[in-house]
Amino acid sequence: MMLFPRLAAILLFPTLYAATPAAAADGCDALSARMIRATGASLAGRDGTRAVFRSSDAERMSLDCRARRMIFSALEREPARRYYALIGLAAGALTGAKPETIETLALRLHQSALGTGRPQEGIAGRAALRCETAPDTDPFASPRTRCVLIPSIRAALRRRAGLPVGARAG
Repeated sequence: MMLFPRLAAILLFPTLYAATPAAAADGCDALSARMIRATGASLAGRDGTRAVFRSSDAERMSLDCRARRMIFSALEREPARRYYALIGLAAGALTGAKPETIETLALRLHQSALGTGRPQEGIAGRAALRCETAPDTDPFASPRTRCVLIPSIRAALRRRAGLPVGARAG
């Protein structure tokens, strides 16, 4: 009597395990398509759960679907305003954050990184961002500007707890 459920579990486990990469690939395809629609970038390549995009506003945009992380690189130490707008648009598609808010945060973090020479981090709504610049003393460093975008863990924890994302304690 107990043999049948065990046998079914043994036979079913490899099937479920094999379906997981396909489901991850479909999820990454959907997320990549959402990025393309939101930012206007084109897909340059894809390997498993990672995708690389081309855009005239950034030297390189890469998406790690598993970690839900995007990296934006620019060759300039002080990129054009469109670079920050691109980060905002991607944040809207990746996290649901307001693009204008993330664009402003990216600009502020970049200016602070230029002033301090150290990476700067910040959170706005559902998005967390880290921006850094190459030292001014090394003109050959590449990329010169780099920002990393991820969903805010704080917002995810608040959602799981059933609390509104934007509310403050106190």
